[in-house]
Amino acid sequence: MGTNRTPAPDRSARASSGQLGWWSRLGAALGFLSVSAAPLLPQGAPSSAGALTLIGSARARGEAWNWFDAGSRGKYVYAGATLRVGATQQWATIGWQAELEAPLLLGLPDDAVLPAPAGQLGLGGTYFAANDRNRTVGGLFLKQAFVSLGRQTGEGHRVRLGRFVFQDGGETAPTDPTLAAVKRSRVSQRLIGGFGFSHVQRSFDGLHYVFEGGGGRVNLTAIAARATQGVFKTNGWPGLEAGVAYGALTTALWPRNRGELRVFAAYYRDWRDEVVKTDNRPVAERQVDRNDVTAITVGGHYLHLFPTFQGPIDLMLWGAAQTGMWGRLDHRAHAGAVEVGIQPDGLGWIRPWLRAGLFASSGDPDPTDSRHQTFFQVLPTPQPHARFPFHNLMNLQDAWVSLTLRPASRVTLRSDLHTLRLTERSDLWYLGGGAFDDQSFGYVGRASEGGRHLADVWDLSVDVRLGPQWSLGGFVAWAKGATVIRSIYGPGDVDGSFGYLEVNYRP
Repeated sequence: MGTNRTPAPDRSARASSGQLGWWSRLGAALGFLSVSAAPLLPQGAPSSAGALTLIGSARARGEAWNWFDAGSRGKYVYAGATLRVGATQQWATIGWQAELEAPLLLGLPDDAVLPAPAGQLGLGGTYFAANDRNRTVGGLFLKQAFVSLGRQTGEGHRVRLGRFVFQDGGETAPTDPTLAAVKRSRVSQRLIGGFGFSHVQRSFDGLHYVFEGGGGRVNLTAIAARATQGVFKTNGWPGLEAGVAYGALTTALWPRNRGELRVFAAYYRDWRDEVVKTDNRPVAERQVDRNDVTAITVGGHYLHLFPTFQGPIDLMLWGAAQTGMWGRLDHRAHAGAVEVGIQPDGLGWIRPWLRAGLFASSGDPDPTDSRHQTFFQVLPTPQPHARFPFHNLMNLQDAWVSLTLRPASRVTLRSDLHTLRLTERSDLWYLGGGAFDDQSFGYVGRASEGGRHLADVWDLSVDVRLGPQWSLGGFVAWAKGATVIRSIYGPGDVDGSFGYLEVNYRP
């Protein structure tokens, strides 16, 4: 979410005749994926230096939404697909890569955007508003185009210059598969990411530098880049007047690489003068504040695996502090997370993995003072930390438990239970994942009306590898809206649900 465009006109009844049904929409997206992708994406890697290789991936997903019992407008289905194709060529110390992306959205709801405070009723309304109120829309744009210098594997220096994808926390992959999984799903993209869950995604235009040394134990990464348009808007060509500089040092720790430490710093600046900022000040005050947003974030994460006689225990710590200017306001904020998991031995074929965690980020306690204290998530991918994407990590407290089962080598089941509360009742309920065009701030906020309890959420996902290239994923989630959500969509019981079926092709 995160667009503030004019709402769609009110309609007394939802049109149904002439619209694509749920299965026809999903079938069309799956057909687009399979017919377009398979002939274009060869398997295997080049056998010699300088060989030209085609690359790419494809994904189709059908989504079903029930936005907190907001009436028929909040109940809808639509489908989306993303095809990426390109080419790469690599010699010993120089190479290049170019890649096109073609997103397609089918059957978006045309009445899932209401006036404030109700706003956009799920991501279907967000896609519709971001794409000039079109129900079916597609695009074709340059996803990546860069020149690479230096050896792309092993120790040494390497540079990418041009348009590329990037995610903070993903600079390295631990050798231990448990730590690698924790890092991939719970560390990476908290602040900077490609928003890969969306059907359009995000890239960066600039410079990406990497140094690896110490026998592969030390990684130094830096980028300086502008974010591209995209995420919800199917035109991903332009760069935005918003950019980030980021640097991180990651090192594997003894014994036997069972630990990892990263320290990082990021500088973000948004100089889109015509965009109104999202915060808890009155609208009139925000509309006249045209000063830039500049945020400096410093922090780090620590991972460790502890072998025990009951099974391996994993630990993840993450924290960040922020300073800068939020337009005319001084910006000071912070966030932190602690997570622990265990994979008990002796339970046979189900191979359980039980994890639990706490996350908390600061909110703004006083909209009338000269300080902005809401933790700013910059340019993240929110979905790994909000699998039912009706919130993000701003002004939030999240206590959760997760159970993963792996009954077969190709099947993974995961179920999460979350209790979500706002940190400050005088601040907002925030949604979105950062700048994506030149008309929307990238985050939206809804007043809490004095409440703090946002929702209790249960979800279940099933992922199946169908073969070396194909995978299938299913997801369902149910959220019981609490005080904050009832104040907007109530007054009675206000429940929300979300589900999708997704197929991926990756050679």
